[in-house]
Amino acid sequence: MFWCQVLGHRFRFSSEGENMRWECQRGCGAGGAKRYPSAQDAQRYARAFDREDRADLGRRAPLFGLLPIRVAQALRGRKRGG
Repeated sequence: MFWCQVLGHRFRFSSEGENMRWECQRGCGAGGAKRYPSAQDAQRYARAFDREDRADLGRRAPLFGLLPIRVAQALRGRKRGG
């Protein structure tokens, strides 16, 4: 799929018993599975990996790629007194 080649896969994680499964949300067919010793472990790892950290985009961004976001965030922080 074109978007997966350009932007990379967007994996979604889930658990089924002792197996953690992942597949690309864009529908390109990429995915896999891993078996854990217990169902609780599989569920814990699936929950941990199935996150999108978009709220922290400006704080954990690459230095040059998202420099305008970092500058805007710094200016907003100065206006607030932070």
